[in-house]
Amino acid sequence: MPKTEVRSAALAVPNGHFAQATTAPASGQLVFISGMTARSADGSVAGIGDISAQTHQVCRNLQAAVEAAGGTLDDIARVDVYVRNMEDFDAIHAVRRQYFTGVAPASTMVEVSKFVNKDYLIEINAIAVVSGADPEGER
Repeated sequence: MPKTEVRSAALAVPNGHFAQATTAPASGQLVFISGMTARSADGSVAGIGDISAQTHQVCRNLQAAVEAAGGTLDDIARVDVYVRNMEDFDAIHAVRRQYFTGVAPASTMVEVSKFVNKDYLIEINAIAVVSGADPEGER
């Protein structure tokens, strides 16, 4: 479902790869994607100690989840990002730019002290607006 970026001259330009706000037609299916971590399909943690490698895995996991719902990363309108170290902001956004190549989603990023696994450095949940058929019948 095409989303558009909303910008206001009354707000500062974002300092990372995200939109101030996004709009998406309400005629689609809302998809709420649970927090994705750097767990690979086999259950192992990818990129232990490497925020860029973990962010790549998280983005691939987001992509797999939204595609299972019949959408693409371009359908993701909002993400919430939880990180162990806010100083990784630039590295995280460098990876995000590789996956969110159209209109960037609206976003919030916060630093947290713990995750459910000591090796996780990042977790992202998302909301997408998807139209069309469910190709995998998993809804």
